[in-house]
Amino acid sequence: MTGRLRTDLYDLMRTPGLSGHEERVARLIRARFSDAGVESRVDRMGNVIASFEGEPESPSVMIFTHMDQLGFFVRRIEADGLIRVERMGGVSERAMAAQAVTLCIGEGRDVPGIIMNKAHHATTPDEKYKVVPTPEILIDTGHGSKQAVEAAGVKIGTPVVYQARIIELAGNRVAGPSVDDRAGCAALLEIARGLAARDGGPTVHVVFSVQEEFNLRGALVAAQALQPDIAIQIDLMLATDTPDLADRGDMRLGGGPGISLYSFHGRGTLNGVIPHPSMVSLFEDTAAELDMPLQRSAQIGVLTDLSYVQLVGEGVASIDIGFPMRHSHSAVECCDLSDLQSMCELALAAIGNIGPDFKLTRET
Repeated sequence: MTGRLRTDLYDLMRTPGLSGHEERVARLIRARFSDAGVESRVDRMGNVIASFEGEPESPSVMIFTHMDQLGFFVRRIEADGLIRVERMGGVSERAMAAQAVTLCIGEGRDVPGIIMNKAHHATTPDEKYKVVPTPEILIDTGHGSKQAVEAAGVKIGTPVVYQARIIELAGNRVAGPSVDDRAGCAALLEIARGLAARDGGPTVHVVFSVQEEFNLRGALVAAQALQPDIAIQIDLMLATDTPDLADRGDMRLGGGPGISLYSFHGRGTLNGVIPHPSMVSLFEDTAAELDMPLQRSAQIGVLTDLSYVQLVGEGVASIDIGFPMRHSHSAVECCDLSDLQSMCELALAAIGNIGPDFKLTRET
């Protein structure tokens, strides 16, 4: 399984897909489904959906992860060909300077560029310690004029993402841009293969969602159509095993999958997830059956699209599961493939434990 996860992850990381422009990623995922003999469809928002029918008396499940990545949109092309952008999603402005980027024109036509960084020898003492905000950065594609940039296909609104670069670290650790959430996509593909080969169990809808990094609501459209009883969301969980995050929790890279017991985001939207107790018990009990470590997270400042999916219809019994990741929202996000593999095994086993008697209410 690890070899297939690695291949899928690398191919997904090499495929650009800014929020609202996930078509290339969707095409790759659907090709993988086709190779596995799994039928899939795309809704009007762009979500990729595959359904695996099961026992009608059991609660239905939607398990999902997002396809999109954060980045920028071109807002202006200067006369000298330098490009100004607006950020899209929670781009870390501390991590922008001197990064290589890709301006997404179309397959085979994408334009490489770099986020400019003022020469160290020319910076003043005050500038040396200043983080340059997104409205002030410039991207250089080397063209030298507005006319040449436009002739290459770049225009206002062109998506821009960090240049795909895969860094293989020691063991099974992998770094690069868009690990969030192409690692989740690779894992969900593996889970879908397992669902296709299973015998019995509940009906499961596998969803690769759009626009999570933009407004967290792409998955909402799929949930409104599918009306699941249960929702399981896959995303990163902040690894806290480095000195800068040691006081934020106890989530270790390579320590196995995790579940979120509390997430909340108060900046711009009052929303989050307190998971359904039956779902917490399901994953805790399943991990114990597998003799698998299960890490726990409770974080402010974190938010996923499950925050909206949980509110569909009469309410959806929901939980966030995930893999530890370092350096979130940078060009060197890092995960451990062993965590992804364990998360796949846990998710498949947990879904298999959902039967007709699964408790959907919060009554004691």
